[in-house]
Amino acid sequence: MSSSPTKPAALVKPTLDTKFHIDYSWWEKSSEDLRTYLLSHLLPEQRERLSQTNETRLVDYIDPETGEVFELDELGLAIQVAAEDTNFINPQTSLVDSIFRVFLANGNLPMTPTELAEETERSATTILKTLSGAQVYKGIRPLTS
Repeated sequence: MSSSPTKPAALVKPTLDTKFHIDYSWWEKSSEDLRTYLLSHLLPEQRERLSQTNETRLVDYIDPETGEVFELDELGLAIQVAAEDTNFINPQTSLVDSIFRVFLANGNLPMTPTELAEETERSATTILKTLSGAQVYKGIRPLTS
């Protein structure tokens, strides 16, 4: 019985069942600034306040769904507050920004294009085509085991 060789993970073509996430190691290698990009997802008043300082102060955040307590910096807390806004993910937001916001709101839990489509109200096929191309958008990559 012969077995066919398996492809390395990088060569496996993503499908609608492939889970994606924000790969923060991509940001470390990127010339883009993660903090600046994260600030762009905040409500205007939050952005104004947090862009004035680089100070990192930790606060307790209680997940409203699970009751779990997390320590977040002020930027992380501001993102969670912004994510509660009903307009955080909307049709006017670009596809990549909408997907990134889904991951910000859910704590970067890996999701398939089909699941992302439900959250963004965009086509799962379009999401798959966008995320599985040669270009990596904002560190959103397939989850590798």
